[in-house]
Amino acid sequence: MSAPSLRLRECDLGEISQRCRTGQLHLDYGAALVRVRSPLDVFARTLQRTYGAFRLPHPAQAECADYHVEVIRPRGPRAFIRPQSQFRIDGIQPFDPFPLTNALPLFEWGVNWCFGQRANQYILLHAGVLAKGERAIIMAAPPGSGKSTLAAAMMLRGFRLLSDEFGVLRPETGDLVAMLKPVALKNQSVEVIRAFSDEAVIGPLFTGTRKGDVAHLAANDASADAIHQPARPALVLFPSFEVGATLASHRLPGKDAFAHLAFNSFNYHLLGATGFEAVADIIVACPAYQIRYSALDAAISHIESLLDEAS
Repeated sequence: MSAPSLRLRECDLGEISQRCRTGQLHLDYGAALVRVRSPLDVFARTLQRTYGAFRLPHPAQAECADYHVEVIRPRGPRAFIRPQSQFRIDGIQPFDPFPLTNALPLFEWGVNWCFGQRANQYILLHAGVLAKGERAIIMAAPPGSGKSTLAAAMMLRGFRLLSDEFGVLRPETGDLVAMLKPVALKNQSVEVIRAFSDEAVIGPLFTGTRKGDVAHLAANDASADAIHQPARPALVLFPSFEVGATLASHRLPGKDAFAHLAFNSFNYHLLGATGFEAVADIIVACPAYQIRYSALDAAISHIESLLDEAS
């Protein structure tokens, strides 16, 4: 059995920069393999920190990238006056440039856009997914609900992170597949998670982005090492953070849970009966709860008890 490949944090920064410049850096997210090209050394440095637990794919695997993306500086006056960074996939620029210093958030949102637009072989739920063993918790909620903060805290308390953004469901098997990326923490969540655990590896703070102040929590080694280990849906949660709120949860009727989960999907409307049946199967198999919380550890303890009951 061959030895595991190096993690990005174990590589020399010069090697990471060289791989980026020549388009030979490949990131294996689980559900997708992305080939990255960028001449920006600042981007390579922040990428190495936030993807530090990821392993370099085997060369044979790297030949089959799903997406070929670039993070580059635009040509012309913009290369020198208020420098910007530009995201491109297959030579196409899907959205406006960001400031050069915000190359990493641009890349993160760009990869999300690529996957959300093109990965229609999967059911793509707008949800965080975490697992204990092979049993997965789907946490679906709109922006601002505290979903990413809760997902980050759960990973730091021993859950395996599959994604904080995409619940990637194989409709033919009902399995959930990882789309593992750094967790995007926004505004106050950055300091909340920094104070929550000494094990949190957080990248630089990017201020004044289109989503406010953003920093990225690196996925841990356990999550990265299990990136190709699927999980079965076991519990559905619709979390909501409320300052000072008493922890509370209540179980939802199946029809309400179905409507909430289908609404929180990127491509449900595109897949017709396939999407309907896949979401319905989840709701039949899994109890679903709305949960309101303010204290992370209390919420995590309660979620663990709900998962135990679901068994």
